[in-house]
Amino acid sequence: MNTKLLGSSLIISGTALGAGMLAIPMVLAQFGLLYGSMLMLFICAGTTYAALLLLEATIKTGDGLGLNSIARMVLGKSGQIVSNGLLYALLICLLMAYILGGADFVGQMLSSVGITLSPTQSQIAFTVIAGAVVAGGTQLIDRLNRGFFLVMLGSLALSLILLAPNLSFDNLFQVSNNDHVELIKTSAILFTSFGFMVVIPSLVAYNHEATDKQLRNMVILGSVIPLVCYLCWLFAVVGNLQLDQLDRFHHVSDLMRAFESHSPWISGILSVFTGLALLTSFFGVAMALFHQNTDTFQKNRFVTYLITFIAPLIGALLAAEQFLSILSYAGIILVFLAVFVPLLLVYKLRKRGTNAERYTAEGGRNMLVITLLFGVFLLSSQMI
Repeated sequence: MNTKLLGSSLIISGTALGAGMLAIPMVLAQFGLLYGSMLMLFICAGTTYAALLLLEATIKTGDGLGLNSIARMVLGKSGQIVSNGLLYALLICLLMAYILGGADFVGQMLSSVGITLSPTQSQIAFTVIAGAVVAGGTQLIDRLNRGFFLVMLGSLALSLILLAPNLSFDNLFQVSNNDHVELIKTSAILFTSFGFMVVIPSLVAYNHEATDKQLRNMVILGSVIPLVCYLCWLFAVVGNLQLDQLDRFHHVSDLMRAFESHSPWISGILSVFTGLALLTSFFGVAMALFHQNTDTFQKNRFVTYLITFIAPLIGALLAAEQFLSILSYAGIILVFLAVFVPLLLVYKLRKRGTNAERYTAEGGRNMLVITLLFGVFLLSSQMI
C-alpha cells in the first residue's frame, strides 16, 4: 500500500474516531467490558462489509462520482432524491456533533492560556477555520490528517502507558446494568462511531489510479484501526474510573477533568488525543459533504464552502448539550444510508451485470441477506 492509500485509510479511521472516543465509554461501561466489546466487534464487522458494498457500487459506476450521481445512475430520480435527503441529514447531524465537541475542546484549550470565548464564539471559530481547511481539498486534508493521526496514536499510546499503573482490575469487571435489551439499544450510537462510509466516494476519486484490491484493503485497514483504538480506550477509561463518574459526562472536557486526579500530564495528553480525534472526524465528514455539494450544485469553492457549513453551524448553535442525542439520531439515518442504500445499489448493479469484472464484495447473495438482517437489527434496536 502506497503513501497515498495509507493516508486515505487514515482519513477513514479519522472519520470514525471522534464521537466514539467520548460516547463509547459513556454508553458501554455500565454493561461491562465483555458484552460491550462483543457488541462493538459485531457492529464493526457489519459496518465494514456495508462499506465494502458501497465501495463496489462506487467502483462499478465510475471513479470520481459522488453518491448523488451514483444514486441517479442506478436508482433513478426518486432514488437520487431519497439518497440525497438521507446523506444530507446524516452529514449535517454528524457535523453538528463534531462542532459541539470540537468547540468545547477549543474553548477549554484557550481558557488554559487566559483567552475566554463563549460557546457560541468557540463554535463559530472552530467551524470557520476547520471548514477552510476542508475547502482546500482532499490532498490538503490527507497531508494534515497523516500528521494529526500519528500524533493522535502516539498520545493514545502514551496515555495508556501512564494510565496502566492506576488501572483497577476490579473496575474492569464492574457492571451496573444487566439489561441486555438496554445494551442492544446502544447499537445506533456504536454504529455511528464506525460511520466512515460517507468518505468512500471521495477517496475512490482521490485514488483513481489504485487497483480494486488496493481500494478494498484501504477500506478494511481504515475500519480496523478505530476498532483497536476504541477497545484500548474503553479498557483504559473503565479501568481507571468508577461507573458513577462515567454517567456524569456530557462533553469532552468532562472526560478530561475526570483524569486530572491521576496526573495533570495525563489530562493534557488526553486532551490532545481527543481534540485531534474530533478534528479528524470533522475533516472526514465535512470532506464528504463538501464533495457531495460540489457534485450536486456545481458551484465554485467559496459558494460550496458556505453551503456546506452554514446549516451544521446553525444546528450546533441551537443544539447545545445534545451531543449523544444527535449521535443517536445520526445512527438511525446512517442505517438507511450506509446499509440499505449500498445494498440496493449493489443488488441493482449485479442484476444488470454492470462492470461485472470490477470489484465485487465477497460472500455473494448470502452476505447480502446477512447485511439486510444486520440493518434490520440496527433499526429494531431503536424501536424496542
